[in-house]
Amino acid sequence: MPNLFSYGTLQKEQVQMETFGRLLNGEKDTLLGYILKMVEITDPEVLRKSGQQFHPIIEPTGNLNDKVEGMLFEISETEILNADKYEVDDYKRIEVEFQSGKKGFIYIKK
Repeated sequence: MPNLFSYGTLQKEQVQMETFGRLLNGEKDTLLGYILKMVEITDPEVLRKSGQQFHPIIEPTGNLNDKVEGMLFEISETEILNADKYEVDDYKRIEVEFQSGKKGFIYIKK
């Protein structure tokens, strides 16, 4: 099963229930070499689910002193496609390694 790292709204129970139909299991982890910024969301469905106009977005810096903390969730192959639909066009999904040594997907700025 793939891992999905959330540093933002996918940690919210309501967003998980509406996106995946269940609450996700996961553990805290850290992503090194990235910084957190914000992006304005205009997609009405994403706004409805999250209740937030601005969502966090991460960008790579290459500096290992920069870090983003979040949750690393275990999800199914089908659920990763649901996550792709939830994330707006400002994001793209890539696979990375986390401080724990585990691998998983993140959504970063396109």
